[in-house]
Amino acid sequence: QVSLVESGGGLVQAGGSLRLSCAASGSIFSINAMGWYRQAPENQRELVATITSGGTTTYADYVKGRFTISRDNGENTVYLQMNSLKPEDTAVYYCNAIITRAAWGPEYRYWGQGTQVTVSS
Repeated sequence: QVSLVESGGGLVQAGGSLRLSCAASGSIFSINAMGWYRQAPENQRELVATITSGGTTTYADYVKGRFTISRDNGENTVYLQMNSLKPEDTAVYYCNAIITRAAWGPEYRYWGQGTQVTVSS
């Protein structure tokens, strides 16, 4: 069994900052890509940022220059530093990880339970 546990969401004023964390635990052989997605009410879930095990990052255009994704491979943890937050960043943020549970085994995608980020104007 594998679980992803997010933390760090909350309420912040526009222009403020938050840092999200997501720790993976359980039956893990290796973690490949990790990422953050978000879903606002009545919207589809959308990509925010991803990071490979080697540290290569990608960002959605709407967060470039404001958000930074990073990871600690030793702690199986991914972070999302969010600066210059805007009201339109308000959403539930979900952690995502591509995990192999055994050597030469298949990859599985896991999701966290989500953490609410609310940005007031």
